[in-house]
Amino acid sequence: MGVPTTNPEAEGVAVPEAPGIPGLRFRRFRGEDEYPAMIDVFNRSMAADRVERVTTLEETANLYRHFPNCDPERDLLMAEVHGQLVGYVRTTWREETEGDVIYKHWAALVQEWRGRGIGRAFLRHAERRLREVASMNANRAKRLFQAVVVDADRGALRLFSTEGYAPVRYTFRMLRPTLEGLPEAPMPPGLEVRPAQPEHYRAIWEANVEAFRDHWGESARSEVDYERWLGEPTADPGLWQVAWDGGRVAGMVLNFINPSENAESNRQRGYTEDICVRKPWRRRGLARALIARSLRVLKERGMSEAALSVDAENRSGALGLYESLGYRPAMRWTIFRKPLLKV
Repeated sequence: MGVPTTNPEAEGVAVPEAPGIPGLRFRRFRGEDEYPAMIDVFNRSMAADRVERVTTLEETANLYRHFPNCDPERDLLMAEVHGQLVGYVRTTWREETEGDVIYKHWAALVQEWRGRGIGRAFLRHAERRLREVASMNANRAKRLFQAVVVDADRGALRLFSTEGYAPVRYTFRMLRPTLEGLPEAPMPPGLEVRPAQPEHYRAIWEANVEAFRDHWGESARSEVDYERWLGEPTADPGLWQVAWDGGRVAGMVLNFINPSENAESNRQRGYTEDICVRKPWRRRGLARALIARSLRVLKERGMSEAALSVDAENRSGALGLYESLGYRPAMRWTIFRKPLLKV
């Protein structure tokens, strides 16, 4: 684990909106030794929102070691009560491919301390920090705050509405509750699926980035993003379904299984994610064929259900495709945005 930071700001941060809770204290991130407590807060926060999502030490370390435009010592704010971590908020920013600059904040807060003003204090602090960052990003186009909230968190939905945020987009977690009755979908002529080898990873990554470039909200990717992608603990190239046309990647589904989540939720779920097809190979049935193959591979690994995430307004017709393959919306997230205003 890392050495705790010696940053004097770690000893306390003044947050003007801090509620009058005895023992409540805001401070900076102290270093990698905090990861176990952050993981506990994250997992309890997800459980409170009925999101079947857990994180691990390996995943958390990989995230914060490869996080573009996020300095944990300055972009994380921790909340503790009588010395015990109860929540934290994180800020970062991205420039979208269409030119807008999006200043993001996200928070985790355990259920026992919700509804007492800590969430609002997090939000106001995050906005101040992001305005500070934005003031250093000269000559930028449209600037917007962004936060994503699962619809089960009714308190957060109300909070963002009262703080001037408006919903701009929705995403679904879709679930195929059984891996019986799997669809038949042949590969388009001239394309073949090959086992993913380490020498292919760069080409697969670059094809993925290119395929998603025209999607809503996408931003340019960097070498740091690639390193994080390579280091994902749940990545399993043996499950990937990557279609090739000669020496070019045509499309893919980068399947994975999260054993920790399955153990926590007492289920056997696999994920069919990063579903994409590059422009020259679209409208030929490739995505359907790759998903059908993916479902079979997951079943062979002992899974009994499959899930994926999708933009509810995806212009490629992805939502309809997934429904035709047996997936159904199970949860919804709201993407909120708010003008940053002139800084």
